[in-house]
Amino acid sequence: MLNTLWLAFFIIASISGLYQWVALQDTEIFSRMVLSLFNMAELSVELMVLLFGTLTLWLGFLRIAEAAGLIETLSRLLAPLFGRLMPGVPAGHPALGLITLNFAANGLGLDNAATPIGLRAMRELQTLNPDPKSATNAQILFLVLNASSLTLLPITIFMYRAQQGAPDPTMVFLPILLATTASSLVGLLSVAFMQRLKLYDPVVLAWGAGLALALGSLMALLGSLSAAAISATSSLMGNLTLFGIIMVFLLAGARKKVPVYECFIEGAKEGFDISKNLLPYLVAMLCAVGVLRASGALDALLEVIRWCVHAIGLDSRFVDALPTALVKPFSGSAARGMLIETMQHFGVDSFPALLAATVQGSTETTFYVLAVYFGAVGIQRARHAVGCALLADFAGVLASIAVCYWFFG
Repeated sequence: MLNTLWLAFFIIASISGLYQWVALQDTEIFSRMVLSLFNMAELSVELMVLLFGTLTLWLGFLRIAEAAGLIETLSRLLAPLFGRLMPGVPAGHPALGLITLNFAANGLGLDNAATPIGLRAMRELQTLNPDPKSATNAQILFLVLNASSLTLLPITIFMYRAQQGAPDPTMVFLPILLATTASSLVGLLSVAFMQRLKLYDPVVLAWGAGLALALGSLMALLGSLSAAAISATSSLMGNLTLFGIIMVFLLAGARKKVPVYECFIEGAKEGFDISKNLLPYLVAMLCAVGVLRASGALDALLEVIRWCVHAIGLDSRFVDALPTALVKPFSGSAARGMLIETMQHFGVDSFPALLAATVQGSTETTFYVLAVYFGAVGIQRARHAVGCALLADFAGVLASIAVCYWFFG
């Protein structure tokens, strides 16, 4: 899928460039396309430098949390809930701790750190699978919740916004939180419907009621604020939550007499190893997206969509952020490239860039996740995993559009 998508970007760009040259007499079109390739290659290296620091930093802190027993404590806390949602997984099974750690990494927005942990969790779940070629209910629920992009702290989104010069990188914190809640809820409900999970169980209802109360209180608070106050609140909560989590990790480590510095270094090394392998993928996708934009093909597609939106009487500002939403189910690197290109083209704090960042933070690379997670354990029958995951993605996009009009519209 990724090979086809990447090649299609260049073929479409070539056809569009030929049309611009022959039909529209634009003799500079191929010059702009080649220049875009070099500019995007340079941008990839700049992003890579920042990515090195970000992943190294957060995997270091995450290792302290693991050594301090916070992940194990969280696993015990969530055991009653997982017992209802994944009845096929015995209490205390190693998969539960790995699932918790995977969700923690996803919640912190550490996509590349979450993947290796998620693969370990999927392998543990596979040990309970009576039919190794077909996904179990627990594996499907785990995958769909991954594909719904359960993100509480979108660190990488903040990083990209900072790299592009945003005065306040955390401005999209609350929009992403609300949109990712919607996508995760739809993902959970769709799986529960297919698997006949008893969501009316007292434990599940207690967790659901608590989350609904917290989210409802937050939305009620936001509803009483002006647009400027909402942006300021989002910024404050993003930075305060981020620093608060760091201090919780450090203080918990100190209390357990964990050598926090040495532990941080150990985790940071893992972050460095993960980061250094990403540069080729960044270069490949950013260059493909850049040449597609320079050829005029992307703008032509958006104009068609914009015309259709105008025809039914809706506001069309969200259309410029759709490239990120359209490619996200297929490729995270392509969507990342679309996001960065949108920031550069329209401005980092423009409405399309803010919406694209929210979409990026609240949706997931569904087909990539399916291929990697199920492929790693040899599963060939995904059953209802694809439909539920795509439904969660669609809900995330719609929620992102609605929330961004509320916050920034």
